[in-house]
Amino acid sequence: MKFGFFLREAMRALRRTAMPSFAAMATVLVTMLVLGVFIPIVQATTGAANEVRGRLLLDVYLKTDATGADAQRVQGEIQRTPGVKRVQYVSKARAYAAERKRNPEAYQLLGVNPLPDTFRVTPTNAGQINHLRDVLAPTVAGGGRRPIDPAIETVRNRRDETNKILSATRVVKLITAMLAILLITASILLISNTIRLSLFARRREVEVMKLVGATDWFIRWPFVIEGVIVGALGGVLAILLLTVGKIALIDPLQADFSLLTAPETINFGLLVVVLILASIGVSALGSGISLRRFLRV
Repeated sequence: MKFGFFLREAMRALRRTAMPSFAAMATVLVTMLVLGVFIPIVQATTGAANEVRGRLLLDVYLKTDATGADAQRVQGEIQRTPGVKRVQYVSKARAYAAERKRNPEAYQLLGVNPLPDTFRVTPTNAGQINHLRDVLAPTVAGGGRRPIDPAIETVRNRRDETNKILSATRVVKLITAMLAILLITASILLISNTIRLSLFARRREVEVMKLVGATDWFIRWPFVIEGVIVGALGGVLAILLLTVGKIALIDPLQADFSLLTAPETINFGLLVVVLILASIGVSALGSGISLRRFLRV
């Protein structure tokens, strides 16, 4: 019975304050629309950045006189090292064939194969690649490095490439995190302020109800329900626009842009649920926060 009363009061309030309610709904609509676009973009860019980070490798070069037994021993030592995800052996013949195919004229002039046997080591965590290099080739007094096995000539981490990739991925994550925080904060403030306009227009009604003995939650529930209705309407409209955009723009372009089909991107059905819950939750929270000041009579 009380819920029916609260619902009727909320609908009556929506009719009486049509313009502020419309402004609140428009704010929710824009916010959810931006979030609906922003969330997949953040996930796709983060996934792409992580994919690039996954390409970071350590090159472990063996000495030119290393034997097959030496190579097997070194491979076992590397595989037992903590933080190693995968070890790939590249023989000198295979490396020579690949480099000669890439630059045939230069390698034809050499006549002999100058390349050593190599292990390409993929770290479990790309951010620990420099630490892994220190484990496989610790520094010694004087600033040099001594590999963990005498058959290893040197360990290189492609420093320039590694630093560029790590810096780029850090920047991407930092920017996306800052944008997400800014967007969420702005959304909460805009929704709260817009709903506060609706509450301000009915401040006398709230004060009278408080004076005659109504409890805080008895007064608050119609406004909370009003916020939920406004938020739900804004969220539904945003989802409808996103659905149209997905069908008209995203789906036809998926075959040409792999970023749009990244496996890290949130499923559209789950995105719909997230946006509905977010729109209702933020609006209800904004209603409750905005109403607190009017309960102090």
